Amino acid sequence: MINGSQLRDAYISAANHIVARRQEVDALNVFPVPDGDTGTNMSMTISAAVPELKLMEEPTVAEVAKTAASALLRGARGNSGVILSLLFRGFSKGLAGKKEADGADFANALTMGVAAAYKAVMKPTEGTILTVSRMAAEKAVELSKTETDPIKVWECIVKEAEEALNQTPEMLPVLKKAGVVDAGGKGLLVIFEGMISVLRDGVMIEGADSSQEEVRMDEFEDAIAEFDEEITFTYCTEFIVQKDEPETDPLKLRAFLESIGDSVVVVDDEDIIKCHVHTNHPGQALEEGVKYGMLCKMKIENMEEQFAARKAKAAKAKPKAEPMAYVPVDPETPYGIVAVAAGEGLHELFRDLGATQMVSGGQTMNPSTDDILKAIHATPAQTVFVLPNNKNIIMAAEQTVKLADRKVCVLPSRTVPQGIAAMLAFDPDADVKENQLNMTGALDTVSTGSITFAARDSDYDGHEIHEGELLALDNGKLSFTGTDLSKTCSKLVNKLLKRDSAFVTIYYGEDVTEEMAQKAEEAVRAKLPEDVELTVIKGGQPVYYFLISVE
Repeated sequence: MINGSQLRDAYISAANHIVARRQEVDALNVFPVPDGDTGTNMSMTISAAVPELKLMEEPTVAEVAKTAASALLRGARGNSGVILSLLFRGFSKGLAGKKEADGADFANALTMGVAAAYKAVMKPTEGTILTVSRMAAEKAVELSKTETDPIKVWECIVKEAEEALNQTPEMLPVLKKAGVVDAGGKGLLVIFEGMISVLRDGVMIEGADSSQEEVRMDEFEDAIAEFDEEITFTYCTEFIVQKDEPETDPLKLRAFLESIGDSVVVVDDEDIIKCHVHTNHPGQALEEGVKYGMLCKMKIENMEEQFAARKAKAAKAKPKAEPMAYVPVDPETPYGIVAVAAGEGLHELFRDLGATQMVSGGQTMNPSTDDILKAIHATPAQTVFVLPNNKNIIMAAEQTVKLADRKVCVLPSRTVPQGIAAMLAFDPDADVKENQLNMTGALDTVSTGSITFAARDSDYDGHEIHEGELLALDNGKLSFTGTDLSKTCSKLVNKLLKRDSAFVTIYYGEDVTEEMAQKAEEAVRAKLPEDVELTVIKGGQPVYYFLISVE
C-alpha cells in the first residue's frame, strides 16, 4: 500500500522532474515559431501544488490528491496544463476517502482522470497527451485485475506511457515528419517517472536549483522585498543554521529575532534552520543563531543603500501593476469584460473599447486559471465575459466558470483581432444570451494574420524553414516565409483580403520601431485597393512583429 506521505513526495518529485526537463519538452514543438511552451506550462501547473504539499504532515492519499488537484486547477496554464490538471482532478476523485491506496486504486483513479480530460476536450486528437494517459490507464486496469501491488501497477503505467509516447508519431503525421514525439505526452511521462522514483525507489528527484536553501525561499525573497521609505531597521540579515540536533525547535530563536527586529522568517527542516530578520544588531542575531548549530550562508545587507538603488532603478522602469483586489458583485453592474493580451498598446485599446480588466498574456506567456479568476473577481459585474484571445488560453479560461462566485461567459476568441471584433459587437443594453450570440458571431467576421520569426531550422508543411526567417501565418497556419519585413507584411495582407474586405488594421509589436512600421504601412498601401481603409496601431506585443486584422 502507498500512504499519503509517499504520494505527497511523489507529487513533489514529479514537479521537480518536469521543471528540470521543461526545456527538453518545449523543444519538441513541431511548429518552428518561438512559442514551444508545453513543458513550461506543464511544469508551472504542477509546481503550483508544491508549496501546499510541503506543508502537509502525515496526510492520507485522499488529502494529498485533493490538495494537489485544487492547486493544479488554479495553476493550470495552456492546454497541456489544463489537461494535466484534469487528469489529476479525476485522480483525486478516484482516491477520495482513502487513507492508503493499492494498485487497483491507482489504476481506477487514473482512469477517472483520463475520462475527465477526454470529456473536456471538444475534439480529442489521438497521438497526444490524451492517448498517452489513456493507454497507460487501460494497461494499468488490465494488470490490476490480477496484480494489486501499487509498485507493479505504477511500473506498468510508466512503461505503457513510454510505449504509447513512442507510437504518437505514427498517429500524427506532423510528428513523424518532424521526427519527434508529442510534447504533452512526453511531459506526462516525465511526471510519471518523477512519481515512481519515490513510490518504488524512495528517491525524490531534486529540482534543477535544489539545495538546502530551497526551503520556502519565496518567503525570504518576499520579506527582503517588503521594505519602503520608512526603514525601521537598517540591516537585512540572513543565515542558515546547520542543526546540532534534528529535533531542535527553532521557536525560541524566532522569538529572539522578533525581539531585535522585524520581517522575521524562520523555516526549518530536519537539518537546517533558515533565518531572515531586519535588525539594527545583526551581530546579536548571529550570536543567537550559533547556539543552535554551525552557521553558513550568512548575508548582511544595508537596506538604506538597497532602497536608494532600487528607487533610482524604479524611476527609470515601468510602473508595476497593482495586484487585483477582490470586488463583490454590484447588483447595479450587469456586465464586465476580462480580456487577455500582451502589450501596453493592446491593453489600452481593449480598455478604450470597454474591457473592465486586462490579464497580461498570449503566446509564450499563457496566464493561469487563477490569473484569469482573479481578474474576474476584480470585476464587480453580475456577468463577466472573458476573451482569452489565444487558442492555448481558452481551456484555462473555461475552468473559471465553476470557480467564480459570479456568472462567467467564456467566448472562444483565438486571436487578438477576434477579441477586438467581439468587443465591438458587445451591447450593454442586450441580455446575456444575445450578447453571447453576437460576440461569438463576430469572431468569424475577422481574418487574422501574424508575422513572427523561425526559432529553428525546420521542414514543416511543405516549407523548408531556416532559423531567423520571417514566418507569415494566415489564421494560425503557415502561409509562406520571407526575409523582408515590409514585403512580407504587404504580401500577407493581400492573401488575407477578400472581395468584401473593408478594413485592415495592423498592430506592430515591441520589436518594431515607428520607422519600420511606417515602411510596412507604405508597402501595404501601395498594393491595397483604394476602398479598403488601413489603420496602423502600436500594439507593443512580444514575439509577433505584426498582428493583422482584415474585416
